[in-house]
Amino acid sequence: MPGAVSVEAGNGPAERAHRQLLDDQRDERRRTFRRPQRTVDTTRANRTGLGGRHLGVGVSLSGAFVALFLLWRFAVQWELYPNPMPTLVAWAVLLAAGAATLVAINRLPNRMPTWLFLTVLATGELIVGLDLAGYGRGDAVGTFPTAAAAVGALFTVLVTVRRGRDIVAATLVLGAVVAAGSLTAARTDSLVLAPAILTIGLCIFPPLLGVSVVRVFRRMVQRELDLVLVQSTVTQSSSAVGMLASEELARIDLDAETLLDDVATGRTALPLSAAKSAAAAALATQLRLHLIEGRRETWLHHALTESEFLGPAVNLDDPAGLAGQLSPVQRDALLLAIWLLISDTDGAEPTVSLVFGPLGRTSGHAIGEMLRFPIQIVIEGVPRRRVDPETWQAIRAVGPHIDSVRSGQLHVDIECSIDNPADA
Repeated sequence: MPGAVSVEAGNGPAERAHRQLLDDQRDERRRTFRRPQRTVDTTRANRTGLGGRHLGVGVSLSGAFVALFLLWRFAVQWELYPNPMPTLVAWAVLLAAGAATLVAINRLPNRMPTWLFLTVLATGELIVGLDLAGYGRGDAVGTFPTAAAAVGALFTVLVTVRRGRDIVAATLVLGAVVAAGSLTAARTDSLVLAPAILTIGLCIFPPLLGVSVVRVFRRMVQRELDLVLVQSTVTQSSSAVGMLASEELARIDLDAETLLDDVATGRTALPLSAAKSAAAAALATQLRLHLIEGRRETWLHHALTESEFLGPAVNLDDPAGLAGQLSPVQRDALLLAIWLLISDTDGAEPTVSLVFGPLGRTSGHAIGEMLRFPIQIVIEGVPRRRVDPETWQAIRAVGPHIDSVRSGQLHVDIECSIDNPADA
């Protein structure tokens, strides 16, 4: 059960310097983060199977309903146009462009190429020009741009196949043009200003909302994929290389095999030239370094360094490699607790510091005795009241704990017990 809670003030220069150091370390890890290539390839290959296509269909349907409403509005105000034919042509071009875009998107593997995106933008510019020409700058009371506003629905179709900033930039330009055509026209009745504002909203809100929904969805999927990735490290041995190191070892092995094969087949003459000797020495040095790292880096180190979300926010201090001695249940519980502390927060990014050790033992030297060591977790940016109950349950699975609040930080001290490796 959690222990007593104490609160102390701590906003002095040393505390601020420590927080600045943690922020700098987090920014550096975020800049240098590199996801394993096999994970990137798998994610790209299964992009359509992660729900992105279904989300795109839903967003496109919402934009289609907006376009149908604007088409109905165009039909209602048909007789009010000074010259409705340009707007009618604009609608014909818009419907044809929308159908062609949907067909092209369904045939695309991942991203819409830039030339096709520019073609859609040029088509939208043509539609806006034709509609504003038929609209006659609002000389007739009760008319407003319709096809030009519906171009926003066309941009909504693209939110899953183009970067969000591309769609946002195009939408803002479109909204500015439609606003200029709707609000600058001479109006004899101030009450007609409301439909003009509605038209601008129907123009810009669907693509902007679609970009926001897609961005949140992708973030959620990336988090889930990241969690699956780091959970795969739980079953590793106490000390092993991670996926990034495995890929690097595979590359080094291929380079070494190529060099040896060249020597064996006579393509590379003996003795080796200075350049070949330097390359062989570099390969041997890299191989030794990876083998040494594989003996001192635990599963938790790889879980943190290979996680896009945990890596920048978690600091690990485990010089004795005690994390590798945890049982599978303790590993899974500790990783879940860290994940919940990082992911279940709003606002400021939290920081979690883990300190393992020193190693101790129970009294006596009987066979089968348990080894004990402390695990200290320091959480900054997460109030105790915001910690999910499931987090406390996961921490209890690691070992008995006491939590307290010191200097605005949540401290959790866990007494972890493990089987003595000497008895195995």
